[in-house]
Amino acid sequence: MKKIISACFLSVAMASTALLAFPGAVRAESNLSEEALSVGADPALVEAAQAEGELTVYGSCEESHVSGACKKFEELFGIKTTYQRLSTGEVYTKIKEEKGHPSADVWFGGTTDPYNEAVKDDLLMPYEAKNAANLIGDQYMDKDHHWHGIYKGILGFMVNKAELEANGVEAPRSWADLIKPEYKGMIMLSNPSTAGTAKLVINTMVQMLGHDKAMDYFKELDKNIDQYTKTGSGPSKMVGPGNTVIAIGFLHDGITQILHGYDDIELIIPEEGTSYEIGATAIFKGVEHENAAKLWIEYCLSPVCVNLAKENEAYQFLVIKGAEQPAQAAEFGLDPDNVIKYDFEDAKQNTAQYVEDFFAAVGGDSDRFEKK
Repeated sequence: MKKIISACFLSVAMASTALLAFPGAVRAESNLSEEALSVGADPALVEAAQAEGELTVYGSCEESHVSGACKKFEELFGIKTTYQRLSTGEVYTKIKEEKGHPSADVWFGGTTDPYNEAVKDDLLMPYEAKNAANLIGDQYMDKDHHWHGIYKGILGFMVNKAELEANGVEAPRSWADLIKPEYKGMIMLSNPSTAGTAKLVINTMVQMLGHDKAMDYFKELDKNIDQYTKTGSGPSKMVGPGNTVIAIGFLHDGITQILHGYDDIELIIPEEGTSYEIGATAIFKGVEHENAAKLWIEYCLSPVCVNLAKENEAYQFLVIKGAEQPAQAAEFGLDPDNVIKYDFEDAKQNTAQYVEDFFAAVGGDSDRFEKK
């Protein structure tokens, strides 16, 4: 009996000590729903984030995806969450101008080439996220924890089959095909000064062909470009209605257009191989709401967040363990084997120079380069 009483007393004493040591942590856990708890964030972090009470997000994936992720975060943790949709190039330029005093806390979505430029310029805060353990491979995060991946997007072509037939041409099957004279004025690509997608295209060709041959390639490709859109998804939105015949971009954006009823679109993975984006999330250096930003990263690296993608017209291949892959990504073969071994370090060190070289090769004064 004495042993039982002593054990009970010890248990109560230990529980009381825990309550005194981590009172906020207990309160944070008790206020969370089962879904919020399943994110797996430390209770002390949740409490600190809730005390800050606010979070501002710059989103570089499609607005419906950004909006859905922000709405769920606010619902789960009671933190007021606002966002602005900007292309990756716009975000990079903005935070670079703000010089360590960012007007937002976190970056969500978009390809990592601009993220890596920001790492090089010391604009992102490293954070060793607990939920980084959920990533399916180490290649999906920055080696120094400046960014973490949440999805993978395959680079390729989207073509309008009816428009191809009307113009009497076959669909391009390779990067080399795109520079054929028969496609003059039929192609759209995004603007590398505003869109990370175009930066990835530039890096991909440099890595596949070598620098000088890549710049020669872009000179020839430019002859066939009708417009360079502001956003990476811009070309995909033009191909379905027939405003362009061939769009270069991420194939998951093409799936979205097909599901909107544009079933004349064909998705093409280039025969020579292609590269992929890692859609990422990161914390800006010098943020006002650091704990809320850290909680955001933990949330993004959980199935709770990434499973929202397919509900918000985003069909990328997810790189989080336990996530439900969009059936559409599998149906259209968006996890292919013929992708190059992309050199992220080269991209980090040289993207700015390669973009400069691109504009030196093709010229950047044309009104074909959309900036607003």
